[in-house]
Amino acid sequence: MSEVKKDILSRIGLLYTGMMIFSVIILGRILYLQLVEGSYWKSKAFQVSQKNIIIPPMRGDILSSDGRILATSIPFYEIRIDFRAEGLKKDTFYKHVDSLSIYLSRLFADKTPLDYKKELTKAYKKGNRYYLLKRKVDYPQYKQLRAMPLFRLGPNKGGFMAIQVYYRAKLYGQLAARTLGYTSSDRVVVGIEGAMDSYLRGKEGLQLMQRLSGNVWMPINNGNTKEPEDGADVVTTIDVNLQDVAHHSLMTHLQEHGAKYGCAIVMETNTGYIKAIANLQYDTTSKSYVEKFNYAIGESVEPGSTFKLVTMLTALEEGCIKLTDTINTGNGEVTYYGVKMKDSHEGGLGKISVADVFAYSSNVGTSKIATACFSKDPKVFIQRIYNLHLNEKLGLDIKGEGTPVIKDPSDSSWSGLTLPWMSIGYEVKVTPMQILTLYNAVANNGKMVKPLLIKELRRKGSVVKEFDPEVINPAICSEQTLKDLKVMLERVVEKGTAKNLNHSPYKIAGKTGTAQIARGKHGYKDENAQKTYRASFVGYFPADNPKYSIIVVVNSPSNSVYYGNLVAGPIFKEIADKIYATHVDIQKDYAELDSSKNKLPVIKKGYAKDIMLLSKYFKLNTNKTASNWVTSSPSKNKIELKPFSYNKSMMPNVVGMGLRDAMHILGNLGVEIRVIGRGKVVKQSLPTGAAIEKGIVVYLELS
Repeated sequence: MSEVKKDILSRIGLLYTGMMIFSVIILGRILYLQLVEGSYWKSKAFQVSQKNIIIPPMRGDILSSDGRILATSIPFYEIRIDFRAEGLKKDTFYKHVDSLSIYLSRLFADKTPLDYKKELTKAYKKGNRYYLLKRKVDYPQYKQLRAMPLFRLGPNKGGFMAIQVYYRAKLYGQLAARTLGYTSSDRVVVGIEGAMDSYLRGKEGLQLMQRLSGNVWMPINNGNTKEPEDGADVVTTIDVNLQDVAHHSLMTHLQEHGAKYGCAIVMETNTGYIKAIANLQYDTTSKSYVEKFNYAIGESVEPGSTFKLVTMLTALEEGCIKLTDTINTGNGEVTYYGVKMKDSHEGGLGKISVADVFAYSSNVGTSKIATACFSKDPKVFIQRIYNLHLNEKLGLDIKGEGTPVIKDPSDSSWSGLTLPWMSIGYEVKVTPMQILTLYNAVANNGKMVKPLLIKELRRKGSVVKEFDPEVINPAICSEQTLKDLKVMLERVVEKGTAKNLNHSPYKIAGKTGTAQIARGKHGYKDENAQKTYRASFVGYFPADNPKYSIIVVVNSPSNSVYYGNLVAGPIFKEIADKIYATHVDIQKDYAELDSSKNKLPVIKKGYAKDIMLLSKYFKLNTNKTASNWVTSSPSKNKIELKPFSYNKSMMPNVVGMGLRDAMHILGNLGVEIRVIGRGKVVKQSLPTGAAIEKGIVVYLELS
């Protein structure tokens, strides 16, 4: 018995000893966790129950030069469903899924109720915790969703999750869309959005959050909250009105000529501010012209005849020609090393002055000037081009600028053909923006300024940074050369290749360009052995006091008309006309009319009330008349208004009227009208007094 008792006691002793050892181990572990690993486990607990969340800043707006919003961030909602929410029971889901599917189908109209039910049921069975229902949901839609079956039960019982996100919106649609650009999650940066991203995006904030029951997070105000810093607003140089004019003028004419793509740029002469920049190409999917690529700055191409200004500038600066010198262009053909160069003028121009070589865009004359001046030392010609910085990128505010190509005599690709062909704009590549910058320098009295798209940065309405005009070259040439260049550019419009543009109250100076498009292995022909062309016009206005310079480039017009004066020139003219009409500061002051010479403005005949209203606005003296239609003529110091009457069975004299008034009168007479040109009526096909017959067609020529 004593042996049994001793055995029991020993076993109990062992048990207690073991328990004591185990207790010591546990105590030691507790002490170890508290003293050694305490900070680690505390941080783990904090991570589970508390966390810092990023507070995204509001991205800055992109504004026009007058403060109108071009691009902004608009709040939307991303709708998701937590199908494993604690309170979302099976019977609850199946009770509401049918009605929910019907409501969703009605709201979004993208799927049938059955399709929605299948998708929701499938996601529920998988236990999807972050099921994406819809992106880019606006606030009215969000309010409707919250009231729908299942969702109105809240996040715990209904699994409804709404995450506010911001999307960039261009408020003027396609206007300057490519120039405004975008940024993407994979850091693709385009246009102003990309270039100014560091300013626009702002700085993130931090907010400490505490986890509550039901997976609900509540902010903790511990004084350490870091508020986000909203992005700065970027003020561009773009004028919305001019952008609209350039965009729609370009689109209209691209459609008219069936062109593949084109671009138009409007630059403010003194500052280099880009007031409008349009890039349109035909999209085969949408069957319309859209902004997909910034051709104005991104495409480096052979410019053709617009480059002849460089040739003339270099030759004049070297003193090897004068405007009055004569060049024999012969029959319009010349051969260099077995390769023939032709003029567009059939039969040639014979002996003409240097000024007319440029005005009539003679390839033969221009190349003869270049070879006579620089064939012995072509490096002189190339160095002049380098001095104009045409071999360098402009360093614009936005990325994607095309790389210029200016050959050097030391290059392996240089040949005897290079100099004559470079002189007329081939074997050289520059961007439309580079060409415009050069012509703008001529308009700006020789000062070449860098094109600017960004004017300033603002925070809460206050300017924090300004981007001042930057001078690339203070003087591209001598004063005499500059004077000669201006004469030649004006001559192009007055009597040369762009004389079709010479009908404005202001003077235009510029140059046409019609370049064949290189097709790689096909040479200058496409895969169908057909030549394709790039039409351009670049210049400035008013020529006697330049305010704006413009370049227009149209690629591959397909309707058999491809010359620069006929394709690109009218776009230039249309943009310039609308700028001139809406900018009083560049118009001649009516108050400065010389009354001593009795110079009164010419007023169209037409509707009396309109004429009298205009006369009152410009403070012109007129007599009163009871007639609805009047003619006008200057008489001493006033405009004499006389009644204009006509027989409704005979053709009236509408010469001198504006198109609207002429169409009103002739339309009431049942005449079918055909219009040629723009402006006021200068000619009518049916003479005054001729009998008007039913269905008769009358052509009105405008100027």
